[in-house]
Amino acid sequence: MSVSVQDVIEARDRIAGHVYRSPCAKSTYLSELLGAPTWCKLENLQATGSFKERGAWNRLLQLTDDEKRRGVICSSAGNHGQAVAFVGRALGLAATIVMPKYAPLIKVSNCRRFGATVILHGDTFNDARLFALEMAEREGLTFIPPFNDERIIAGAGTIGLEILEDLPDVGNVFVPVGGGGLLAGIATVIKTRKPEVKLFACESPSADTLYESMKAGHVTNKPTRPTLADGLAVAAVGELCFPIIQSAIEEVVLVEESAIASAILRLLEMEKTLVEGAGAISLAAALKVKEKLQGKPTVLMLCGGNIDVTVLSRIIDRGLRVDGRLCRIFAQISDRPGSLAKLLGVIAEAGASIKEVSHDRHFGSSDVAMVTVGIVMETQSFEHIAKVKAALTAARIEMVTGPVD
Repeated sequence: MSVSVQDVIEARDRIAGHVYRSPCAKSTYLSELLGAPTWCKLENLQATGSFKERGAWNRLLQLTDDEKRRGVICSSAGNHGQAVAFVGRALGLAATIVMPKYAPLIKVSNCRRFGATVILHGDTFNDARLFALEMAEREGLTFIPPFNDERIIAGAGTIGLEILEDLPDVGNVFVPVGGGGLLAGIATVIKTRKPEVKLFACESPSADTLYESMKAGHVTNKPTRPTLADGLAVAAVGELCFPIIQSAIEEVVLVEESAIASAILRLLEMEKTLVEGAGAISLAAALKVKEKLQGKPTVLMLCGGNIDVTVLSRIIDRGLRVDGRLCRIFAQISDRPGSLAKLLGVIAEAGASIKEVSHDRHFGSSDVAMVTVGIVMETQSFEHIAKVKAALTAARIEMVTGPVD
């Protein structure tokens, strides 16, 4: 089977009143950054924080009475599970969500808050998927796929209808890819109604199953590695999704982890929008290939906003480092009164703000009269970092690459 625009239109009618019609908001800052007028499709504003509700509503509203009575089960890296739990509660269904053991805590707790039974199994999404399929067979539950299902794809495709309604002259759309349901749904609509639009698929090298599948010409299974875009950590793109995607996309853009962290920070700081790695990857990808936008109206799919606050500070620090606004240096100074004050004074005079100082007498230079000092400081840019280092050199303070054994 395949998915048609008519399927998507029917899905929109079916889920109307259940799903928030998210805004496609223009960003002056991102337009300047990318050199093209840029809009953000804010699916992070859905009730469960991601676009997954669209497919979940479309699928669960079509259950038979017998399927409703027996209950549903799904496997999820987090967002699909939250959507199934949320919709299941609204429809009075018993829902079981199988998630990897290391799924983000916010996504686990939200599934439980929505009344679902949560089972943590395996280290990867694929481990959870296989367990959920076995449990569905054993207990007579209806398995709700996260992406490899026509009704799930059609639900996601309703975003494509909204993009064309809000921005008829759209030229480029950046879509994050895990299993490919979101991209397949959007491609079904946009490439049928406006085939000249360029669709860019966004992946991390740690979860690049679509990239590898495009090279091979068929769906390729590839184990995932940890990534900030945990919502995209799927070992294989969907068999139903791949043929739709294969002929529709301009290219697959692979985005490094540091760029994802920087994109999360940019969106939080400049757009006042909290987006998880799987959503922010669209901005990171657009920055990587911005010369290909040709100044045409561009849409970034911010597909989810479920990020653990416990890791957010680390992501922010990583993003600041990538932007040249957080720096660490090591210097060797004399272990005499006033030496540390001199070092800190030079840094202060250069306009950097000191966050952390570590004073190491035990594992530093073999010269017992010297100590190694580590400084973490806030800076304005990489040029500012170079200015600070030049000031230290002028003050005859020796910098080293790290603690000396």
